[in-house]
Amino acid sequence: MAKFTVSDYLLLRLEQIGIKHIFGVAGDYNMEFLDYIVNHNGIELISTCNELNASYAADGYGRLNGIAALVTTFGVGELSAINGVAGAYAEHVPVVAITGAPATKIQALGSLVHHTLGTGDFSIFARMYEQVTAAQAYLTNENATTEIDRVLGICLLKKLPVYISIPMDVALAEVSAPSDFFIAPVFQSDGATIAEIVDVCVNILENASQPVILADIGVARYHLHEQLRELLTATGYPYATMNMGKGLLEETHPQFIGIYNGAASEESVRKRIEQADCVLTIGALMTDFNTGKFSAKLDPSQTIEVHGHYVKVKHALYNNVAMADVLSALSQRLQHRDPQTLNFKSATENLDAGFITPLDGGSSAPITQQYFWHRFAHFLQEDDIIVAETGTCLFGASIVPLPKGATFVGQVLWGSIGYSVGSLLGCALAKPTAGIAASQRRSILLVGDGSFQMTAQELSTILRYNLKPIIFLLNNDGYTIERDIHGERMPYNDIQPWNYHQLPEVFAGNGWGIKVSTESQLDKALQTAQQNHDQLAFIEVVMDKMDSPEVLLKMLQQ
Repeated sequence: MAKFTVSDYLLLRLEQIGIKHIFGVAGDYNMEFLDYIVNHNGIELISTCNELNASYAADGYGRLNGIAALVTTFGVGELSAINGVAGAYAEHVPVVAITGAPATKIQALGSLVHHTLGTGDFSIFARMYEQVTAAQAYLTNENATTEIDRVLGICLLKKLPVYISIPMDVALAEVSAPSDFFIAPVFQSDGATIAEIVDVCVNILENASQPVILADIGVARYHLHEQLRELLTATGYPYATMNMGKGLLEETHPQFIGIYNGAASEESVRKRIEQADCVLTIGALMTDFNTGKFSAKLDPSQTIEVHGHYVKVKHALYNNVAMADVLSALSQRLQHRDPQTLNFKSATENLDAGFITPLDGGSSAPITQQYFWHRFAHFLQEDDIIVAETGTCLFGASIVPLPKGATFVGQVLWGSIGYSVGSLLGCALAKPTAGIAASQRRSILLVGDGSFQMTAQELSTILRYNLKPIIFLLNNDGYTIERDIHGERMPYNDIQPWNYHQLPEVFAGNGWGIKVSTESQLDKALQTAQQNHDQLAFIEVVMDKMDSPEVLLKMLQQ
């Protein structure tokens, strides 16, 4: 009988917490561990073109799956990935970052081996990771099993990345197989505190004449979508999301009024939020791109903030209360009110005409931002996964109403250029939701030409694993969002033009590409993509370099 090793133990635990794919790049300090992944029936190794893209893929996978993992080699590999891990930390995505390290004997001797700085210090890169992970484990033969369980529990509990260093010899060391199934720790609310805070919140909300709910990223990270839905059903309150919380529920929901982004919001949404006599925020993160460059006006004296493990009411802070418990209790205690009493209109009632009725197509007119997003709205289907790159894509997509079951992924806070291409890989492989098989959910990428050039090689990986997303590359001849911010005519916002639509052929994969520059060409390409589910679709959409979504320009004016 084959011995049970530290590698076996780590992979078994990763499988038990729901990981079916690990992203990474081979290096000579992690190959022993990679052998175990390849031979482990429950987990597939997804070999990416580089470590940075592996970390982006893990981030996307973690957002949909609830947990993700990547594996790199010591020094050169883990430093290539640290940007993506930092992004996961900033945006509260649980990712297990595993580094294959030199053998413990080599480390103890301080040997001057490759992939080090030549100083004999083998802890320096791990210390860097301490700044962007919630917990770290440096595995030895003696501590491996307890340390693996400890950091995986923290990753799941805090919704933040963790770091595991697994030396080559430790990866092969024999340990006892676990006798139990891994049970993720659950944050327990303090009973007296939860009772007090719910009483306080109910009293405030019941006495408010125009309450409103503002939901955001925290709901997604704790996977409390259904609890949010139950709260809406119970109360009848109108609700909005912020940019980071886009798509928490279908945006045709009768109580959804739109996206709140400070002064960049639709006027009706801005007024409803800022003039409310009580705003119940759930998991809100008040970043610059989430608040219209800090133009949001939420009065602390009329705001209840519900976060993962604490609640803030006006100026009082209550620790040790779980978001899930608060939402559940409020759903049971609050009285239902009708829309007439609450005096609001749903987002669908305020939609631009182009989002309701398709714009006239078939013309030879050039494609504009307005036309593209209106047309894109009618292209979407239920359960689609939409990954949008930071820039004109993210802000243009923010105004598109999402259908039932759709998932929206965008890196609003960290905003690392090129993130979306790797993230698409992870999202396309993530576990199914609501009974829909992953292969049945369309994955759609919205990326600009400038961002795409940062991480274009991961298209090769997407084709390698026979994934079939629909990719819209918005070719506006460079970094349009940067031109909007500063340097409209400066050379640093220019890029070398590529024949983007030919890349599926260059990478020799199962895909087709087309370049469109008129409304009629776009319409035909969308029809083809709608009908052809057996290949990757790459649609290069040509636009004017200074054509930007209105919501982006409005925010930048703040």
